[in-house]
Amino acid sequence: MTTRTPRSRAGAEDSALVTRSERKQRTRGALLDAALQLMSEGRSFTSLGLREITREAGVVPTSFYRHFRDMDELGLALVEESGLTLRRMLREARKQGRPDTDMVRRSVEVYKEYVEANRLQFFFISGERHGGSPVIRRAVRNEATHFINEMAEDIRQLNIAPRLSFASLQMICNLIVSTMMQAATDILDLPANQPQAHRELTDFLVKQLRVIFLGAMQWKEKPLV
Repeated sequence: MTTRTPRSRAGAEDSALVTRSERKQRTRGALLDAALQLMSEGRSFTSLGLREITREAGVVPTSFYRHFRDMDELGLALVEESGLTLRRMLREARKQGRPDTDMVRRSVEVYKEYVEANRLQFFFISGERHGGSPVIRRAVRNEATHFINEMAEDIRQLNIAPRLSFASLQMICNLIVSTMMQAATDILDLPANQPQAHRELTDFLVKQLRVIFLGAMQWKEKPLV
């Protein structure tokens, strides 16, 4: 004979599971936000301590280990979460036009808006790109590599530079990604009440990327021997 769980009890158990899952996700988010908030005060990631992060997040220190093995894993989560959404948004922007029309400007606008909406994350990435934690530096470089490869693949599929090899496309995209990562600090330093300065920086970045694309169109690969 099969024993059935009463519907009211089953519903309560499901609700409890959802509540625990949501509570765990909220605590994880609070720990990430706490680290970002502390770094926004001019601190480096390597200077942060586990106890001050949990204190800032309003949780007990032991709860940290339910979400992260150590501080490096927390830093890796910050890098990954900062990159995933941006990569998706930029891929969508690249599908909306070609480099000689709308694609470059739209990509710059998407990137600028994302940096401005996620200031704390980009303060972290900009600081740790050349910071003290080798693990985080590698993670930032790996994230940049994902951007490079995805952009190169999109350019190839859009048939923008059909005579160039994928390796050459990767080199070109490396220049673009490096330019935009460097531009993050310029975006973060823009005064909020000066729209002209925002337009000028956007135009400047668009020109930089168009110069890279123009150079790419003139690039002649050496024939393989």
